[in-house]
Amino acid sequence: MKVAGFTFIKSAITNDYPIIEAITSILPICDEFVVAVGKSEDRTLELIESISSPKIKIIETEWDPELRAGGQVFAEETNKAFEAISTDADWAFYIQGDECVHEQYLPYIKQEMESALNDQKIEGLLFKYHHFYGSYDFIAQSRKWYRREIRIVKRALNVKSYKDAQGFRIDDRKIRVKLIDAYINHYGWVKPPNRLIEKGLNFRSFYDNDAVKSEVPQNAEFDYGNAGQLIRFTGSHPAVIKNRIERLKWDFDLSKIKVKSTHSLRQQVLQRIFELTGTRIGEYKNYKLIKK
Repeated sequence: MKVAGFTFIKSAITNDYPIIEAITSILPICDEFVVAVGKSEDRTLELIESISSPKIKIIETEWDPELRAGGQVFAEETNKAFEAISTDADWAFYIQGDECVHEQYLPYIKQEMESALNDQKIEGLLFKYHHFYGSYDFIAQSRKWYRREIRIVKRALNVKSYKDAQGFRIDDRKIRVKLIDAYINHYGWVKPPNRLIEKGLNFRSFYDNDAVKSEVPQNAEFDYGNAGQLIRFTGSHPAVIKNRIERLKWDFDLSKIKVKSTHSLRQQVLQRIFELTGTRIGEYKNYKLIKK
């Protein structure tokens, strides 16, 4: 069984993406790893080249400014990386520049790939998610945050990244997937308040041609309403990101932060039902779940 990892990245240093941690978190179970590096004004290319592994395959790309609507450029760059994977690979393991997988899951993930390799009903593997927010100690939880997403697909299939690289589809149909008991840690919203504001502005520039970047004061206050609710995380973080956690510390006192929900009354009721029953009514699913 041959496994290929793949991802895309641009301006990783400017935007403080943990791309090295993302790649190295799954590199041990990959036989090759394709990184589509977009032309950047910082030293992102050199950063990726610093990964000491013969598995790394870099392709240099140019992001199309005409594909900003809806974040389509993210999907286009994902597709470029996928298409550069060796055709003899069995599985393609996708990870974004602000995600990590805990090393405890790697043997299990590899086992699941081996088990599903010759099962034609299964086209991909579905992961659970932890969305860290504001701090490495808290997870955001609400209907706005996707609970699950496809991160492993069979290489031989004609998969394409969907919308803003949310997931994958085959000829615009949903992929048949098996849910596995492994988590992706999403760290994109773990930053000091002023950097979270910068992230929002930078992120918007990839969706909106009229977005304007501006300097954010060091003491700027961030509205945490987007989090929904913050739940303390009691597990452990992947080993690859622990140095980053120790290096990047800031004061995050939940008692001093007002997390005001931006949900409608209907959304709040549905969230409450989920908390009580574990059932998320009307949840959007960009996949077709195969029950085993």
